[in-house]
Amino acid sequence: MAATLGPLRWWQKWRRCLSARDGSRMLLLLLLLGSGQGPQQVGAGQTFEYLKREHSLSKPYQGVGTGSSSLWNLMGNAMVMTQYIRLTPDMQSKQGALWNRVPCFLRDWELQVHFKIHGQGKKNLHGDGLAIWYTKDRMQPGPVFGNMDKFVGLGVFVDTYPNEEKQQERVFPYISAMVNNGSLSYDHERDGRPTELGGCTAIVRNLHYDTFLVIRYVKRHLTIMMDIDGKHEWRDCIEVPGVRLPRGYYFGTSSITGDLSDNHDVISLKLFELTVERTPEEEKLHRDVFLPSVDNMKLPEMTAPLPPLSGLALFLIVFFSLVFSVFAIVIGIILYNKWQEQSRKRFY
Repeated sequence: MAATLGPLRWWQKWRRCLSARDGSRMLLLLLLLGSGQGPQQVGAGQTFEYLKREHSLSKPYQGVGTGSSSLWNLMGNAMVMTQYIRLTPDMQSKQGALWNRVPCFLRDWELQVHFKIHGQGKKNLHGDGLAIWYTKDRMQPGPVFGNMDKFVGLGVFVDTYPNEEKQQERVFPYISAMVNNGSLSYDHERDGRPTELGGCTAIVRNLHYDTFLVIRYVKRHLTIMMDIDGKHEWRDCIEVPGVRLPRGYYFGTSSITGDLSDNHDVISLKLFELTVERTPEEEKLHRDVFLPSVDNMKLPEMTAPLPPLSGLALFLIVFFSLVFSVFAIVIGIILYNKWQEQSRKRFY
């Protein structure tokens, strides 16, 4: 399900020239920003981008660890290497994750992910893939590519193994996206089809050049593109309007292996703040939300658990229950005595 971006073509052309992947491009970015110029999105005013270092990760991976002072935390089998962070090695039954400790309060943003998936497995004998997250909860291991099921937020999955045997029209590896309010389970047997927003084929295994994924969230518009052909060009994958994501969630990435395995490596994560002009009408429409949702897509409502009863409330319930019981017993005795009197009168 490839998307047509239309107005974003200019943006893609600019990004090909300036993707902030090396020092010279970053210098050009700073020069553009310093001169007051930046990329323009047709019909949407000016758009400037700023690298947010507290949400970004690159070599030599300073600030990555398990301590409370680290900006990024490792979990499970994830480990820091000199050239990459390995979420899982090419071994069975491994699970690893990397999570940012700083919640993101940006309104519009773009996340560039430089990753590599490779291993010894032949065709359809490798797995399972990796996921990129923007979720309410962090560091919660589980079955969904190494993260918890029924998550709250956004998940983007690079799925390398087809679990559904009967599917024919889908070629793996496959990129898909899912927005969850905590009520949905990821369906592994059907490769997440019942809950996906869209997706595309992405041949990303055992390549000899860099592979990139970009997740862009602007004006409640979710766009996912990839650069996996070694041409330094963004290719469309998913475009979904009306996506409502709360602020204050965490970025992370995770992976899991089962009977099949692969090396799942992350080379860099770079988050950019996008400053976009909005009309007064758009300002009203784009107010903060508190639960993820997608327009024109019905998500099951979350049933909030009942709050625990206070001591006073519990006492009143017990007291009135006893009073009602005593009252019912008294009424029963009175009615029984009257019935006996009437019976005796009829006897005499």
